[in-house]
Amino acid sequence: MYIQEVFELHAHTPTLVDLEDLAAREDAHLELHGTKPMRFSIYVSPERLEHVSALFIEQGCKRIHSTELKMEPAPKDGVVPDDFHATSNKPTFIFRDGNWIPVTRLRMDGVITFDENNTPFCNLMRDVIAGEDIVVGHGGIRIAFLDLPTKNEEEFGFMQGDVSSERQNPVIIRKIARDMKAIRDRGGRIVFVAGPGVIHTGGMAPFCGLIEKGYVQAVLSGNALATHDIENALYSTSLGISTKTADVVSGGHRHHLSAINRMRFHGSIENAVRAGELRSGIMYTLVQHNVPFSLAGSIRDDGPLPDTEMDLCKAQARYSELVQGTDMVIIISTMLHAIGTANMIPATCKTICVDINPAVVSKLADRGSTQTIGIVTDAGLFVEQLNRELDLFEV
Repeated sequence: MYIQEVFELHAHTPTLVDLEDLAAREDAHLELHGTKPMRFSIYVSPERLEHVSALFIEQGCKRIHSTELKMEPAPKDGVVPDDFHATSNKPTFIFRDGNWIPVTRLRMDGVITFDENNTPFCNLMRDVIAGEDIVVGHGGIRIAFLDLPTKNEEEFGFMQGDVSSERQNPVIIRKIARDMKAIRDRGGRIVFVAGPGVIHTGGMAPFCGLIEKGYVQAVLSGNALATHDIENALYSTSLGISTKTADVVSGGHRHHLSAINRMRFHGSIENAVRAGELRSGIMYTLVQHNVPFSLAGSIRDDGPLPDTEMDLCKAQARYSELVQGTDMVIIISTMLHAIGTANMIPATCKTICVDINPAVVSKLADRGSTQTIGIVTDAGLFVEQLNRELDLFEV
């Protein structure tokens, strides 16, 4: 991880070669931007930034961006100072007491405040309390890079973008499976964000396989996935279409409502499992393996299910809680929940987005989640192949 620091030099000495030698000796990377005056950046690890910067300042170089951190108190509950610093999902550091300190709980569209231990963290505007210190402006703040800039990034090549329907999906899925195996074996976290397309395309059984093998630490979704999963478990239909024959079932249009009604009778999905009425499917398997899930409601929801959180702020908070410390997020066939979840995770979290529509997969990168790897394919086929690849590791 590297922080970029920009300098200017107005004197004729030291030369660029001298500065490059200095950077090399200090394990820093130097990138020239201009020559009149000489303007350049150094890229160096956060813990060594001040030491290396001091050496360049001794050579007559001038630091362009201030290290002075400014804070102002929140004027009201849920209101921040006008000049608040808006966070991104990139690793962020603030300068305090002579050190660059990482900001925790990274997410997009937040503000930087401090907890009871004076540790900086990303908070939501609505959760700010009057009088809290809020970081403002740009001084004393640096955004870190995960890798050094290279000239290769500008070279042209076919199908080198993060989204393409003309790529070897089996190869990519095999690599994802290998990463998932490593994460699971070291006790890491993998969170799935899934839409009802998983059910409509027949991905129920392989998804259950992922849960049973310990590759799912949480599921984030909406009312629809759970509803149609339970509909399938009770009536073998999804949206009234037989999941066995793909034929329209007479009276099937009411099956999802009947499924919701039965869950409402029991008071929760877990109660329906314990009562023995719900005996298969994704939601059943989650309950049986004590895997947490969160269902965020929307204006279009039927019912809803008793587990669906219709308070948007509470649903967002629960999503955010479940993605903390996550190593990988796999998003399948749900644009709405994809964007919402991606805003809550740092750029260091491996993010996979699967959808049959390339525009959905591209939208995450367009919204700032540039770490996303996109796979354009059918949701059910993806889950089936992923489960099959992971089965090979179990042998």
